[in-house]
Amino acid sequence: MTTTTSDHRTGRAVAGEGLFESLARFVVIHNGQPSERAERIADQAVAFLVTAASATVPMVPSDDVDHGLHALILHTKEYAELCEQYGGRFLHHNPRPGGGGRDPEKVAASARAMKAAGFAVFDDLWTVDGANLAQCDADCGRPYGQA
Repeated sequence: MTTTTSDHRTGRAVAGEGLFESLARFVVIHNGQPSERAERIADQAVAFLVTAASATVPMVPSDDVDHGLHALILHTKEYAELCEQYGGRFLHHNPRPGGGGRDPEKVAASARAMKAAGFAVFDDLWTVDGANLAQCDADCGRPYGQA
C-alpha cells in the first residue's frame, strides 16, 4: 500500500472518532469490506468531501471511495455540517441515470487535489477498474457537488 502524505492531515481526524467509526462500520456492513480497508475508505471519503468543498478541479471519487462517500451522505446531519464548515454550502449528490462511468483522469485529479490539500492519500483506493464498481457507477461520473 502506498500512502502519500503532505502534513499528515487525515479524514479520520476531520470526522472525529464517533462519525469515523460509524462510517467505517457502515462500509463493513453494506459493502462487505474488511475493517482495516473500510477504515481507509472512510478516511478517504471524508478527505474527498473536504477537498471537494473548495476544489478548483472537478472532483470524482474512485470506485472504492464512493462506498465511503455514500456512507457519509447517509449520515445527513454530519454530512451537512461538514459541507457548511468546509465549503460554506451544501454539496448535493444528484446522480444522473445514464451519465456514464467515472473518468479516470478526473479521479486521478481528485487524488492529486487531496494531496495538494494536505491529506494522506491511499493510492491503492483510487482506481477505476471496471470490476469493482460502486452501486451507482453508471450515473455518478460527473464532478462532485455539481447539480
